[in-house]
This record gives sequence, C-alpha cells and structure tokens, in this order.
Amino acid sequence: MIFGKVDDPGKVDFTLPPDHPQTKEILKRYKSSGKSFEVYVGCAKWNKKDLKGFYPKGVKDELAYYATQFNSIEMNSTFYNMPNAAQVEVWASKTPESFRFFPKITNSISHFSRLKEVGQATQVYCDAISHFGERLGAVFLQLHDKFSPKEWPKLEQFLREFPAVIPLAVEVRHEDWFKSGEASEALTHLLEELGQANILVDTAGRRDMLHMRLTNEVAFIRYVGANHPKDYERLDEWVERIKTWKEQGLQKLYFFVHQNVEVESPLLSAHFIKHLNKALTLDVSVPQLVDNKGLFD
Repeated sequence: MIFGKVDDPGKVDFTLPPDHPQTKEILKRYKSSGKSFEVYVGCAKWNKKDLKGFYPKGVKDELAYYATQFNSIEMNSTFYNMPNAAQVEVWASKTPESFRFFPKITNSISHFSRLKEVGQATQVYCDAISHFGERLGAVFLQLHDKFSPKEWPKLEQFLREFPAVIPLAVEVRHEDWFKSGEASEALTHLLEELGQANILVDTAGRRDMLHMRLTNEVAFIRYVGANHPKDYERLDEWVERIKTWKEQGLQKLYFFVHQNVEVESPLLSAHFIKHLNKALTLDVSVPQLVDNKGLFD
C-alpha cells in the first residue's frame, strides 16, 4: 500500500487528533445497548509472499492457517477481481464460524466506473459476497483519490441504493472531503442516516484522513505502518483512544494493519491485540508468530 507513504516517517507527527465534536454524541446513542463489545483485528492479505515469517514451514493452505491466528481479514483481493459465489463459499469454508471477512468493493465499480451506472455490477458483487453468510463482517467502499465532492450525486445515489442488509463502510480520499464545509457535512450526515461507517485511515502522508468522525457504533480503522519504530507507539495511542470510545458507547471495532512494505504486519497486530486486551479486559486471540525456528513475541 503506497498511498500515504513518505520518505522520512521520523519527521511526521503521528499524534492522534482530538475527536470530532459529533463523535461523542453519536456514541451516546449506543451506550446503553447492552450488547457485547465486538473486536476484529487482522491484516489486509494472507499470502506467504507478503506475510513473510508468519507461516510455519509446511503450511499449504494459507487462509486456513491465517484463520487459526486472526479472527478477521480485510479482503483486498475482491478489489482487483469481481468475486463469484463459488469462490466465496470456498473461502468461507476454510475458516471457523467466528471468523469475519471484510471485502473491498471491486475497483470496476469504485474506480473505473467511478460509481456511474453501477447498479447491476453492485448487485452481482453483493450476491456473491452474501455467500459468506454469518462470516461477512462488513463491506467497504474505497473511492479513488481523485473522486472529489464534485461527484457527490453519484456517491449519494450509490449509498442510498446499497442493500441495507449488508453492513457498509466508506473511505473517501480526495482532500476536499476533509475540509470543513457542505461536502463533509453532507457525507457524514448521510452515513449517520443510513447507519454506515465512516472509515478512518492512519497513514504517514495523509494525516487529514484521521477525521475522527464516527457515524455509527463502528470504528473501522485502517492502520498503515511506516516501517519505523514509531509504529508501536502509534498503536499504543490507538488503544487509549479506543478505550475512551468504548466508555462512550462504541460497540464494534474493526482494525486492520498494513505496511507500505509488508514485513511486520502480524507483529504489529500481535502488539496491538495484547495491549488492547490488557486495557479493555478482553480475550482476543493473539497471533502466535514464527520465524520457522520457533515462536517469538
């Protein structure tokens, strides 16, 4: 993931900004729901080429093994190719019932067509991913970084027409979405109305994407490590912010770890889960990482 990469991460101020004033108000709506706090933490990919040092020698089915270590996956493979029902069923069959998939909407819809006349393609996509059944966590829409508020009518139509039975999260990237004004207000209010999540992206070169504006009971966070020692300190700060959000009413956490050079995503994930478990008194399974010589922390 090269988006947001910088030459010298050491010069970046990674401090999390204050919450948007509306976030606390949104979370208040869910504080007395009585539901259990749901936490899903994972990586963006499961193949050996990217997650070097993660798989023990002899592992043949990467997804099946990955699902013994993590409880979820942010699925970028569905971004590059339209999924089909048979493939989705195979993926689902390799994971335990508690595992959740978070598939990205195919780029033929979001990038090439830029949401123009995509009703039929969206239906094909949704029909396919519905075969995840209970293993479907949420779908997420990532828009092109040149998709600006000038194209709002297409986005509004897409969000309103997206099947309400499928949880949806949205990531906008164009800088104009994060400036105060009518565009950002229109988007966040619509997401609130529809019960859809507003994705937060923590990456070195685009600190504006840390808008800290939640729109429902979900915090969907895409964390991009900078291959720098600061990555661990950043995760610790996230733990504290999530603890605050949980106290305010947060019901669900979806946290996915990337790196511009994917070498330590499982290590970062394990660190985050350990500290989150301790801070929130949780029991999320911590990945047992290997170097093919033995386990290591």
